[in-house]
Amino acid sequence: MIRFLHSSDLHLGKPFGRFPEEVRGRLREARNDVIARLARTARDGGAEVVLLAGDTFDAETPTPSLVRQTLNAIAQDSGLRWVMMPGNHDSLAASELWRVISNDKPDNLTVVLDSQPLTIGAGAVVLPAPCTARNPGRDLSEAMDQPTPEGAIRIGLGHGGITDFSGGGEKTISEDGSAAIIPPDRAERSGLAYLALGDWHGQIEVGKRTWFSGTPERDSFKHQMQASANLVSVQGSGALPDVKTVPTGVIQWLDLGLELMPDGDCVDQLHQGLPELSRRRDVLARLRAEGRIGLAEKTALVQAVAQVAPDFLWFDDDLSRLRLTHDTSDLDSVDTAGALRMAAQNLAERSDDANLSADDREVAENALSMLFTFASEAP
Repeated sequence: MIRFLHSSDLHLGKPFGRFPEEVRGRLREARNDVIARLARTARDGGAEVVLLAGDTFDAETPTPSLVRQTLNAIAQDSGLRWVMMPGNHDSLAASELWRVISNDKPDNLTVVLDSQPLTIGAGAVVLPAPCTARNPGRDLSEAMDQPTPEGAIRIGLGHGGITDFSGGGEKTISEDGSAAIIPPDRAERSGLAYLALGDWHGQIEVGKRTWFSGTPERDSFKHQMQASANLVSVQGSGALPDVKTVPTGVIQWLDLGLELMPDGDCVDQLHQGLPELSRRRDVLARLRAEGRIGLAEKTALVQAVAQVAPDFLWFDDDLSRLRLTHDTSDLDSVDTAGALRMAAQNLAERSDDANLSADDREVAENALSMLFTFASEAP
């Protein structure tokens, strides 16, 4: 029996350039701490080995300090074995990177730079397929056909896209849209008890014996699931693997969509979709709202968003798809007569004028919303 932790796509050194420096620092810190979290997860789950299925580093030229600190973190628990394999972001083409890692690595780290079978425990053999380049252009997992001792638990370790034919359709599972080069039945073709894959940043069960672990620390809004690793137990060469999902992430990426109606409580809907206050400092939130609401409701929503946004590590809102409904009471709240009321009436009519372009109607709608906001805030 073998028990191991399957992880991939740590992308250490990812710059997160789209965010302010304070946010970038927190995101990098969370990623840099992931080695220690994986070690604790492995130990708590009784795993003997951690398999990293590629893209440990975000680029082929990480800083020397990042490489050294990563190796130091791995060395902290000398009794836990690690297996690190190049992915497409840190491929074998980065010869200097892998030379440094091979020279400086601690004794409990095995660096896989070829497809030679690797024994990781009593009766368990890893069959690796390290990425030779950013886009290898061929199925490197063919190397997993190699023979192993009779009765061995065969574990494939690969990185790259795959084509999923489940559900009657055809879907390419590839993080960056590159060609799917690993066949979905590789585990069956090569007699693998388990195929540990990297590349896709969300966890996916391709088949009973084939999994993408996903990244242990999320790095985008793309995958709306908790960052995790796979704790895998295999009783013997013919047994199906027992796979448990173990949470590993610190930062949450929340993609919140609101579908609003005129008779609904939009502020309550907003609060219902947000995490509790104590967790918000570790959350990047992206709000997208659409539907139709009244002027007063939109003003209340804008104010509520402004109130909660500072609670979060980062908060972005897009209310541009909201359409306004308005009635006499809305316009009366601006003014019951005079120039302001006439302006509000004119804007309301323009926002509903089908003869105007969509852009012109949106301009009128936004102007009416601003006028209502100013009027409601006036003493």
